[in-house]
Parts: sequence; structure tokens; C-alpha cells
Amino acid sequence: MPTRPRTVVFDVVETLMSLENLRPRLAEAGLDPGVLEHWYDRMLRDGMALTLAGDYEPFPRVAGAALRAVAGGDTDDDAVAHVLAGFGTLDAHPDAAPAMRALAEGGVAMVCLTNGAAETTTAFLERNGLDGFLDRVISVADVRSWKPPVRVYDHALDQLGQSAGAVALVAVHAFDCHGAKRAGLTTGWASRREGRYADIFTPADVEGSDLAEVARGLLALPQGGAG
Repeated sequence: MPTRPRTVVFDVVETLMSLENLRPRLAEAGLDPGVLEHWYDRMLRDGMALTLAGDYEPFPRVAGAALRAVAGGDTDDDAVAHVLAGFGTLDAHPDAAPAMRALAEGGVAMVCLTNGAAETTTAFLERNGLDGFLDRVISVADVRSWKPPVRVYDHALDQLGQSAGAVALVAVHAFDCHGAKRAGLTTGWASRREGRYADIFTPADVEGSDLAEVARGLLALPQGGAG
């Protein structure tokens, strides 16, 4: 039985961070702005593939290689650099702040667990006024593994000094929730990106249309004794 978490771990890219500001940069690089979703999915695939093979490359290298792949090899280094620089301009999804505010008012601590660089994530949080809600940013670079292997979530628990039963992961990706469930965490999934939770994955404990609804669902869970 899942219980009300003491700490919520937020995924970052597409959960908190919107990629929409990258569309005009794709156009400026001579690419179809509609390739954004394909590029992001390719990026995730390639990062996971490296992890499965026992290797690791950081987010910027995987993002650049994935962009060249979806562009068909016609994008030069300057164009790739221009698009990737857009990660320093990205906005938060509008449901991020209300969700964090509700959790903070409920006495729940918050951190981020990201496939990206800790520095980029920290700058994003500061730029969007979310940094005051969060205690820290944890990057998968620390364990050289993209999500969702269990060791990534175990590392987050080690950093927090808490048991899995006291912590919830919140994401818009069902695969992320599945990995966290395998590590014993409570999970909350918002449907705004995927629409439907794939039934090949272990169901999330809380589902909602957006992050605010997920936050309310986590706060409504019964109190537990996990530490």
C-alpha cells in the first residue's frame, strides 16, 4: 500500500521543463520544427541503448548525435550548437509551480532527478523561480546511467538518506515510473505528454492529467511510518 511521501523526486525534461522554445531554433538551423518530438524520443532511445550496452555518454553528446541522426546528416556543427544552446532558454510547464507549491504547503520535501546535467537543471530552476521549492538536483551522471535502471533510483535514495517507501517519483514518462516502482518508490504519473499509461509498465500509484493533480493525489495518500 503506497503511503504519503516525505520527499518527491521530480523528473525534469518534459515533466518540469518544456522543450517548446527549441522549435524556432530548429527552424533557424534549417530543420523542420515538427522534428522536435522525434528528436527527443531518439535522444532517450540512444541514451538508454548506451546504458543497456554498459556505456554512458552525457546528455549534450547524446542530444547532439540524435539531432544529427534525425536531420539525416545534413546539419553542421554550428547549427547543432545553436539548437543545443536553446536548453539554456527553456520554460517550465505551467503546472510545475502549482504542484510544487501544494507539496511544499503539505510539508513534502522536493528534489530533481535528471538525465541532464545538474548545472543546466539548476539554471533552469533558477530562471523559472522553482529553485526555492527544491533541496537539490541529482543527475544520472553521478552513476553514469540513463534512467530507468534501478541503480539510478537507488542512488537518489542514497543521496536523500531515505527509504524507498518514504519517496515518490513524479514524471510524465511511464518508463520512468516503472523503473522507480522496481526500486520500491511510490510513483505519480501525469498524462499530459503520453495521454495513456502503457499497460506494459507497472501502473503508477497516482495518476493525474497534470502535475498539480498528481501532487494532490500524493498528498491524499495515507500516512506511513517509513523513514
